Amino acid sequence: MYTGRDEWKVEYICYEQEHVDKVLEIIKTTFPQYFSDFLTTEAGEGITEQDAKKIADSLSVEFNSQKKAIDKAKSYKNILNQGLSDFEKDRKKYTDIFNEEAFEEYQDDPGTFKSKTLRDECPIIKSTYYNRRAKVLDKYRFEFNVSDANELLTVVENLYDFAEDYITNIYDPDSYDSIKEYETLALCELDSEEINTDYTVPGVIGGGIRSHMLYKIYPSVFPNRSAMAIWALWYLTDKKEFDCKMGSEFLMIDTKAITTQQNYFYPYRLFTFYAHQIFQLLKAEAEKLSVYIDPEFRYVMVDSFLDFVANSHKSDIDFIKKQIKESGYGYL
Repeated sequence: MYTGRDEWKVEYICYEQEHVDKVLEIIKTTFPQYFSDFLTTEAGEGITEQDAKKIADSLSVEFNSQKKAIDKAKSYKNILNQGLSDFEKDRKKYTDIFNEEAFEEYQDDPGTFKSKTLRDECPIIKSTYYNRRAKVLDKYRFEFNVSDANELLTVVENLYDFAEDYITNIYDPDSYDSIKEYETLALCELDSEEINTDYTVPGVIGGGIRSHMLYKIYPSVFPNRSAMAIWALWYLTDKKEFDCKMGSEFLMIDTKAITTQQNYFYPYRLFTFYAHQIFQLLKAEAEKLSVYIDPEFRYVMVDSFLDFVANSHKSDIDFIKKQIKESGYGYL
């Protein structure tokens, strides 16, 4: 159970391939139903196939399963298009920040980089900093305000350099989808809380914000480790604990404050591998329907799916979040 010490780090068993394989086995068993609802509701915009059949039965109308099968391809394409549209809405703001020429200019004025570029122009930081409805984010504002501008610039530039090196020297588009072990993804370095602080500004740029930034630059290789994505993995694994002494690796349970929340310290290397494997499932279904998913945006599709899974349990998650808020125990 989470007690505010080192227990937030997932147990060693979670890094063992045997454990990872068990987690994937469960995901593969829960995936079909979630995916079916994902398609038939167009990622939550419509009703499930089961509900459609009930409506047809109540109206004494024959349910045409063949027509439904044809509609699935259209639904998948609609979900893809909507996901890409949402992704692109603010992407340019990230690409404007993450480029070599811009970093050269930032070197002359780190203060403006902090107070203007990051705080007021970087969407993920702007939305976090200016969110006055969540009292817990007062801590984030404080940490951002007292953070060192030079350190912020260095860390963001380090992220840029890592991404460029990864795409150039590690990523192989021809073999990427055939990867079977998380270590092959070579993302251990990004879990910097365990290794170094090259990619972290404590209280300001942690795993969630870091992954979102990278996702917006290269959605082909960096999935978005959002809060909803971690919640989704908990549901996709059927809330199982897989012999972990502290319970599900995707949750943090504070027995003292009596709260539960998504594990916002979850290792990016493991999250990326599960996202990678979920993409393979999504890709296989796309091929059945003759739908093409551009691998340059593979994790946009995964993000849409995980967001759908989590939102399918929104009332449960909202109840848990309410408990956290009332307890005064928050997260970033």
